[in-house]
Amino acid sequence: MPDARDGRPRTGDWTGRARRRVEDPRLLTGRGAFVGDLAPPDALHLVFVRSPHARARILSVGPAAALAHPGVAAVLTAADLAGHGAAAVNPLLPIGDPRPFEPLAGRQVRAVGQAVAAVIAATAEAAGDAAELVAVDYEDEEAGEEAAPVPAFEAAWRHGDIDAAFAAAPLVATAQVRHARVAAMPMEPRTALAAWDEAAGLTAWLSTQTPHRARQDLSAILGLPADRVRVIAPDVGGAFGGKASLFPEDAVVAWAARLLGRPVLWRGTRAEDLLAGTHGRGATNAAEAAIAADGTLLGLRVRLDFPLGHWLPYSAVVPGRNAGRILPGPYRCPALATRLEGRVEAAAAVGIYRGAGRPEAAMLMERLMDEAARTAGLDPLEIRRRNLRPAHAVPCAIESGETLDSGDYAAVLDAAAALADYPALRRRQAERRAAGELVGIGIGLYVEPCGQGWESARLSVEADGRIVAATGSTAQGQGRETAFAQIVADALGVPPETVTVRHGDTAAVPPGIGALASRSTAIGGGALVQAAAALRAAALPLAARLLQARPGALGSGPDSVEPCAGGFRNPATGAFAAWAAIAEAAPGGTLSAGAVFEAGGEAWSSGCCIAAAAIDRDTGVPTVEGLWLADDAGVVVNPLLVEGQLLGGVAQGLGEALMERIVYDADGQLLTGSLADYALPRAADMPPVRLTSLCTPSPANPLGAKGVGEAGCIGVPAAIANAVHDALAPLGVGIPDLPLTGERIWRAIHGPRNEEEPA
Repeated sequence: MPDARDGRPRTGDWTGRARRRVEDPRLLTGRGAFVGDLAPPDALHLVFVRSPHARARILSVGPAAALAHPGVAAVLTAADLAGHGAAAVNPLLPIGDPRPFEPLAGRQVRAVGQAVAAVIAATAEAAGDAAELVAVDYEDEEAGEEAAPVPAFEAAWRHGDIDAAFAAAPLVATAQVRHARVAAMPMEPRTALAAWDEAAGLTAWLSTQTPHRARQDLSAILGLPADRVRVIAPDVGGAFGGKASLFPEDAVVAWAARLLGRPVLWRGTRAEDLLAGTHGRGATNAAEAAIAADGTLLGLRVRLDFPLGHWLPYSAVVPGRNAGRILPGPYRCPALATRLEGRVEAAAAVGIYRGAGRPEAAMLMERLMDEAARTAGLDPLEIRRRNLRPAHAVPCAIESGETLDSGDYAAVLDAAAALADYPALRRRQAERRAAGELVGIGIGLYVEPCGQGWESARLSVEADGRIVAATGSTAQGQGRETAFAQIVADALGVPPETVTVRHGDTAAVPPGIGALASRSTAIGGGALVQAAAALRAAALPLAARLLQARPGALGSGPDSVEPCAGGFRNPATGAFAAWAAIAEAAPGGTLSAGAVFEAGGEAWSSGCCIAAAAIDRDTGVPTVEGLWLADDAGVVVNPLLVEGQLLGGVAQGLGEALMERIVYDADGQLLTGSLADYALPRAADMPPVRLTSLCTPSPANPLGAKGVGEAGCIGVPAAIANAVHDALAPLGVGIPDLPLTGERIWRAIHGPRNEEEPA
């Protein structure tokens, strides 16, 4: 049966069906259970005292006045947390300076907003008032060790003879992109609640994407066995990578609960997230391409410079590593030399943010392809066609050493061009340019690696026949419960309404990685498929006994059994055994099975965005007039959810391209500390968007699925940037810095800047 959105055939009764989210009625009627809703009546409230300095020595911390304030139970400083362990940093690349966080700063602060003390009181108001009474004596360090960025890791990728490629090239194109730091901006700011029980240990409720990893980190920091730490991620109001790691605040809340023997709650604010949450992007990247006379790539030199902030979250190296290993993306390039550096600096930590290096790679490569097209005198669409890897060559190893599993990049390019009616766009552009308008068209083509490693699942049959699917993956608003129920429904031949999906509680679900890197459907869903196969295998002898068939005889003769909707049947007699009856016949009346799926390779999505933009010559304000996006996410479980993910990513990609920017001044002070200063796209900023999808199934997982949650963030900024540069091309000006604000464009049009703007 075709799906209404794109006409692709469904692969099962439920896989490929546009089913509404089952989570929404509860969440939209105020019945959600977020961490901030869970505080027990005896909970204490915690407020942090944060450094106003970017670099300073701490001479003393005086808590006496705060401790005397009514309702205050404790004031914690670094001395109270002596002997704490450290959170892990993923060594995907060799890290010379791993720099894990300090829960509370001890001798030195390294960034504005770093927590120096924690005030715990009976109410949040009392804690907040008392926090202002904590006396901290600082000695400002104008030229301390963090005054200049400190390298933390380096990496390089090489292929072919890069020097010979440039020596032989008749043409060379260059591109540079300076990304702004941006904030993930989930609807729910970070929040933590912890409770201590001498018998059971620590229970922490965190707004997190990775509860099992948080459990490991809390175990290490508090010096507790892992079996005495339980982490629960209840409803989580968005994350986008900004809740992928354990934070200093989480560790302090847990430590305080253990120390005081009372539940402790910290409700983070939007200002605290902007100040001390992880940021995304921020890289400065440059590349030059050696080009043959016919426009084909001969070689590519790349320099990637990624900021890390003053401490390293678990996935700190991921954005830079992703950008390096993705290049040259969907394009063939005989020679490649890429150098990556990650640097520590006196600012908030930089972590994974929706896309995590993929948007940076796509932006650099697609800006370079547009510059190469101008250098070679070719249409931007044509130069891409000449350089794309052909479908028959995939799977293949690319120049960085990564392996593309499947994809037809020419097909996604052609699909986007057809959706946008590219020839007509160019004709209208010529007409409007002749009338004096500044109008441009941009293309953003991309490939997207979608997570590696393993995930686990366990399926159980309850007495009434309902299926409980426990997954190590987590949910932060993606519709995970809806999609996973569809996967299990197809695998077991039951309606999705009879499947309950459980996640987020380390005591109730099997171990898992969590939700990041667009991996959950492909890898978490793969674990569910394998767990369903294990459950069928466990049920087979029970069903055979109930149906008076030969044990283990699955579809192999007249006295065999076969799976059917709702259970098993004996085709010879027509007898049927429902899942409830099979579970009742199991030892102890319980039937369950689990699986750990280890992906043998990585699924790679791909896509193409085309953008049309116009610029007001008098004000410089850009207007995106249309976006056309073709994506290939392999086999799609629920196209309605995919559409939502794509549109959400488009909105964040639009914000990154045109308005979002974290700004520090020369002294390391944050100038964008609230939504009055940090611009976000609103509904009125969204242009018309048209979507279409293709499907090249991935061989890397049982579903054939690839990731889609980050796609809109990857291709859209590159397409918009190219459209703006195309609009400015007749004036001979360009802009290397993001975001492409009206002010920056106006300055590019009307001459050099009169004053230096904040970095």
